[in-house]
Amino acid sequence: MSEGRPGEERVGPLQLPAMVKVDSKGRVTIPQTVRDALGISPGMYLVLIADADKREIVLSPIAANARNVVEINVEMEDRPGALAEVAKTLSDLNVDIIVSRCASIARGKAGTCTIIADTTRSGIEPEDLKQKIEEVPVVRYVKVRRFSGPVVSL
Repeated sequence: MSEGRPGEERVGPLQLPAMVKVDSKGRVTIPQTVRDALGISPGMYLVLIADADKREIVLSPIAANARNVVEINVEMEDRPGALAEVAKTLSDLNVDIIVSRCASIARGKAGTCTIIADTTRSGIEPEDLKQKIEEVPVVRYVKVRRFSGPVVSL
């Protein structure tokens, strides 16, 4: 069990389940309680990642300017601590991970991660970030590009 505020005890992470309905234009309204809890305000950007295999959508709020968001695709060894080595490199560079999805390709041999990250604090360019990640011993392949998912504003 994890503890919340002093005097409170929580079981697991704070989750705010909600059911929303898609309108005729494909829009959903994020409930006010969720917007308040996540600090989502009008005009703010959200990163949307749709996983067709899992039939799941993940929305993550970002405080950054959209041009400072990068997509990092990494193939690495599948062993304990491999992901931590990549994450430490990003942390050392002051790159903020917004959302990540990782999976084992071949158990015990190869894994892959897609990471959406904010480079605002680091100021690092995608090509320089790619070179730094390539220096991590567990990394086999890396591609870094400015996030170019469609930007939708309402």
